[in-house]
Amino acid sequence: MKLVTYYKKVGLGIGAIIEDYILDISEATGAENMLALLDMGESGMKLANEAVEKAKKSIKSGNINSLVKLSGTKLAAPIPKTRKNIVCLGLNYAEHVKEGGSDRDLPVHPVFFTKPPTAITGPYDPVIYNKATEKLDYEVELAFVIGKKGKYISKKDAYNHVAGYMIFQDISARTLQRQHLQWFRGKSQDTFAPMGPYLVTHDEIKDPNNLHIWCKVNNIIRQDASTSDLIFDIPTIISTFSDGITLEVGDIFATGTPSGVGAAHPLGLLKVGDVIESGIDGLGVMRNKVISEK
Repeated sequence: MKLVTYYKKVGLGIGAIIEDYILDISEATGAENMLALLDMGESGMKLANEAVEKAKKSIKSGNINSLVKLSGTKLAAPIPKTRKNIVCLGLNYAEHVKEGGSDRDLPVHPVFFTKPPTAITGPYDPVIYNKATEKLDYEVELAFVIGKKGKYISKKDAYNHVAGYMIFQDISARTLQRQHLQWFRGKSQDTFAPMGPYLVTHDEIKDPNNLHIWCKVNNIIRQDASTSDLIFDIPTIISTFSDGITLEVGDIFATGTPSGVGAAHPLGLLKVGDVIESGIDGLGVMRNKVISEK
């Protein structure tokens, strides 16, 4: 399923995509938001699936009264506010490590940092070039969401803890990132974590470690790679991070960016007015315009 959080006339709703429609699944599942649905585990997904199959039959018979047209409906981030910080990986594609300096060695262990829930924004919402920011950059990434609590999770069992996948943009203020000798502040400004447009359930993605991933700025390709180039794959990420740390339902992990970031690209960094497009096979496309802070 492609699950979404979308704007209703009042508040937010959760739904599943069926062709060019959104089926609201709140009533069918009893979940008021995406985190509540994930908390229900397999039973929640089963109820959502049953509602989708029923709606598909209705569409075939011409009954679309209970559906919302996808086009024209504004989507929020699938999880608009996480309970905890988003866990991110740095330096997880070999070519990206090299573009940061030829003297860099590949990491022996995953490099982790986090971004706060306040950085989250929607798949088509603007990225704000704020007053604190210099040298604004893009970083397209594959993100996954934890669907089953666990600790000391083995690589073999890792995928049993994944609810689904999303596109993620690790927007970065390079000056702040270097100024503070760590990455948190430069990665954590408001709107610096666009994600979506869907949370695609794990059963829809056969091999998350073999997906085409790309980023365009103003329709010019900047990043073009495959998740098969990850230095540390998803099972390794989960196994390493859960070694002594409990992973909880709704936790989000962003797996790192390939080469081609603005800081190393001939076309350079982002500026106000630029449009960032981010895409991953099977997960859709995000579009975020860079605007100045009012």
